[in-house]
Amino acid sequence: MIIEIFKTITQIPRCSKTHEPFIAFVQDYAKKYGFICEVDATKNILCYKAQGDRKLSLQSHYDIVCLEDGKIPQIIEKNGYLHAKDSTLGADNGIGCAYMLDLMAKGYDLEYLFTSDEEIGLIGANNLELELKSSYMLNLDSEEEGEICIGCAGGVDIFATSNKSQIIPNDNKQLYEISLDTNQGGHSGVDIDKNIPNALKLLIQSIKECDGDLIDINGGERINSIPRRVKAIIASSTMPQITHKNMKIETIDGSSEHYKKLDSNIINSLYSFANGIRGYDKELEVVQTSINLAIVKTNIDTVEIALSGRSMSNIDLNSIKNESVSYFKNFGFEVQTNGKYPAWKPETNEFTNIVHEIYKKYDENVNVYAVHAGLECAIFKEKYPHIKVASIGPNIYFPHSNNEKCEIASVYRVEKILQDIVKKMKEI
Repeated sequence: MIIEIFKTITQIPRCSKTHEPFIAFVQDYAKKYGFICEVDATKNILCYKAQGDRKLSLQSHYDIVCLEDGKIPQIIEKNGYLHAKDSTLGADNGIGCAYMLDLMAKGYDLEYLFTSDEEIGLIGANNLELELKSSYMLNLDSEEEGEICIGCAGGVDIFATSNKSQIIPNDNKQLYEISLDTNQGGHSGVDIDKNIPNALKLLIQSIKECDGDLIDINGGERINSIPRRVKAIIASSTMPQITHKNMKIETIDGSSEHYKKLDSNIINSLYSFANGIRGYDKELEVVQTSINLAIVKTNIDTVEIALSGRSMSNIDLNSIKNESVSYFKNFGFEVQTNGKYPAWKPETNEFTNIVHEIYKKYDENVNVYAVHAGLECAIFKEKYPHIKVASIGPNIYFPHSNNEKCEIASVYRVEKILQDIVKKMKEI
């Protein structure tokens, strides 16, 4: 049932910023099974029974990362996994939504909160206007079976803009087009320690080492993804060198007397920038602080750079933000920050203990941990300090990439655990 529901909602457009088709689906679904359905201005959806016992809230975001705007995943089942053809799968967090819809169909009297636009800055959670009455919340956005998440990193998005360029004589330099598609990518939080190549850093290295003049550059897919694709046009007296097996370097025939050279500080700043892990928490066995160079885009008059910083500590998060802002300002950029959300400090309590004890019946080695990624739980803890929160989910690999896959058997194993948790909470 869960997989069938997931397949159904996967055919509904759910790229970030796309709301109405899924909202209409949930409204009809809620009415069918006797639930009230509320929608707020930010397109969050809350379903509950009239006069119901709103003690436990289940929560998932309904938007998915689309590396190509508007693309609907075509699901493929192979060797016990769900994949998608040439796109992200959307199991993050479509599987969580499927769990919730299944429990609604079975009549479980809970609060069901579907949040919007998590993948582009936790927008729905940050602007939630719907009233939650639950004392406990189970988030279904975790991506590793056998793990109970009780804490997560906070995050901040950083945007640097340069509008400096000049028209200079060609001086007999050759024009080159450099392109790279690593075919990998990944989540800029949970995958930041997996040595996944950053396409932007690799291409910048090639330009810097041939002392190239930058004319145009565009790369990266989403601010919360490790970039896999980038393309640039440069002028150089020296042939650029390949820094990755998939890199392509082509000469551009013909030349002009002059060309528009972008500010050299763009290359210098990105080449020197310390991308990736900035600190590690040995006690929690998780990355403490990181920053990901995500997007570089050339417009008519500007070059825009987007980065995503994360930390398990709000103090360290503020430090990485201020450090990065100062760094790019020193290279002459205009810098802004946005999308900041807090860290969720790890906490054990009566609810996390219940989740742990039930999970142990199915997996005696279940681990309680914190994750180096942004979960909406942090925002709900800030909005509702009294609420007790935990997060679980099935095995989902390589989210935010075309390699995303979900283990079918894991989905069903976690379903049993989820139903036991729901039943137990009804007894309290």
